[in-house]
Amino acid sequence: MTSGFRFSNRSERALADLHPDLIRVARRALELTEVDFVVTEGRRSEARQRALVAAGASRTLRSRHLTGHAIDVAAWIDGGVRWDWPLYPRIAAAFKAAAAELGVAIRWGGDWPRFRDGPHFELDRAVYP
Repeated sequence: MTSGFRFSNRSERALADLHPDLIRVARRALELTEVDFVVTEGRRSEARQRALVAAGASRTLRSRHLTGHAIDVAAWIDGGVRWDWPLYPRIAAAFKAAAAELGVAIRWGGDWPRFRDGPHFELDRAVYP
């Protein structure tokens, strides 16, 4: 069974420049999820990444976003973005199930021991250098 959710044009534009395996995972996750989500960011420029580090929103200049190997999403509830933490493990469950089904190695920022990042998913650097 699929969720019936669809990506908006904005989400589709954010997906466009990502690694094809990450796109496949995101599309399948949207079919599997209980919680609708939008793609807020895909590939980033170096200038954008530097600005995020300066603002404290990221801690690295080696972000997987720079190479199209990472995606940020936001829960979409009743026509708006929601940042409530309990929504993100539910979205992550769909991403992890999609990745397992497709044989794609991903990491979820919500599993990181420090600087947990619930909206962030990336292709595993060990498999996708």
